[in-house]
Amino acid sequence: MKRNIYVDFSYLLVLAATLGGVLTLGALVAPVVFHNQTLGMEVIVDRHNAGIMMAEIFHRFSYWLYFVAFYVVVYELYMYKMGQRDTYIFIASVLVSFSALMFSAVYAPKILTMQDLGREATQSDTFLSVHMASEIDFKILAVGLLLLFIRRLMLMRIK
Repeated sequence: MKRNIYVDFSYLLVLAATLGGVLTLGALVAPVVFHNQTLGMEVIVDRHNAGIMMAEIFHRFSYWLYFVAFYVVVYELYMYKMGQRDTYIFIASVLVSFSALMFSAVYAPKILTMQDLGREATQSDTFLSVHMASEIDFKILAVGLLLLFIRRLMLMRIK
């Protein structure tokens, strides 16, 4: 049975769009939101409120990450069943799936819960640890997406 090229293309498109989203949120949106005083705006948002805005942005992006984790698992299991087994793809797909789920199901809800407790909770060592872990997880997600995209593209080119 011949695979549909549109399914493969949509998979690559989802991976690329997610990588673009991760890079955009991490490298462009977060610095602007947290350093808004350098923009010369009349209204300056303090760090706590900027954190609330960023948390809501990441919370909404989490819904997309749930979809991506599910899509990666289903697509890669199908490809495995079809005989396309590759160690790099397995490692990258595990990285993407677990880091997306960790970010969406663990880090984002914990950060939102701590922010609901108030300003003092966001200045605690626990919050800083969870926030740092979420940043590391987001970087792992970006690396996994890049590796999976490149390797999947390489294998499609070989065929």
